[in-house]
Amino acid sequence: MSLRVVFMGTPEFSVPTLMEIVGQGHDVVACYSQPPRPAGRGMDLKKSPVHEAAESFGIPVFTPKSLKDAAEQTRFVDFEADVAVVVAYGLLLPGPVLDAPQFGCLNLHASMLPRWRGAAPINRAIMAGDKETAVQVMRMEEGLDTGPVCMSETVAIDKNMTAGELHDRLSGLGGDLMVRALAALSRGALGEQSQAEEGVTYAAKLSKLETRIDWSKSAEEVHNHIRGLSPFPGAWCEMPLGSKPERVKVLRSSVADTGGKPGTVLSTTDVPAVACGAGAVRLEQIQRAGKKPMSGEEFLRGVSLSDGTQLD
Repeated sequence: MSLRVVFMGTPEFSVPTLMEIVGQGHDVVACYSQPPRPAGRGMDLKKSPVHEAAESFGIPVFTPKSLKDAAEQTRFVDFEADVAVVVAYGLLLPGPVLDAPQFGCLNLHASMLPRWRGAAPINRAIMAGDKETAVQVMRMEEGLDTGPVCMSETVAIDKNMTAGELHDRLSGLGGDLMVRALAALSRGALGEQSQAEEGVTYAAKLSKLETRIDWSKSAEEVHNHIRGLSPFPGAWCEMPLGSKPERVKVLRSSVADTGGKPGTVLSTTDVPAVACGAGAVRLEQIQRAGKKPMSGEEFLRGVSLSDGTQLD
């Protein structure tokens, strides 16, 4: 049965779910997204990926800065939606919005709830060294990601998987999971299970202050830090590549069976290897400021970096 859907989402992660819902023949009567933001060198206003995708389908798009205004809530109610689907929208939904659709609001969340509630579950799972995660459909409540889980798909996290790779994997799975949830909802067969009270963790929004690599940590922790921030915002360190230290991002790494004083460059024969508090990491992919990502081997061909160099 086709449902009247209000879709609410903003980043690229949300687009596959919108496309799947439209592709399954549901009537998406409106789309909500974050307002256009300045971007690029000219700082021109740029629409969100969901905004652009919705317009390509002819879906009306609304970009309020808040849903707390009574007029905005009235407009939302007037859509008479069967269900609202929320995927990384970026605004909290007040009670009148949550209560407006006949069957409530379903949220697609990229973690194994109650672990990693909040803004950055994909990054935090990798940075913590988790071996698996999930994408889940949950029924929304006023609390932060506290609602009961309706459907779940578990995903293994490979030891070298980056946040970008996991993002793409969960994004694609999430679209399929949500349309299955809508199909069950239309049949009156969508179950739900309350989240466990134990094991609650919060995935705080990423801060620039935590992106610098700390070589005093173990190689495993440094490796997880690098891949958990790749490709954006990117973990970084400073290297003495010219008259003054240059900031470079490390986008891929691997754990090496060697060691030394933390921050010491141990090898420059193929890719740079740097000692950590325990063990070492090989810098497999590096990006200098203003340049494209390159392999560690390509990086060494263009710089003068010797064994024994100390990195801060």
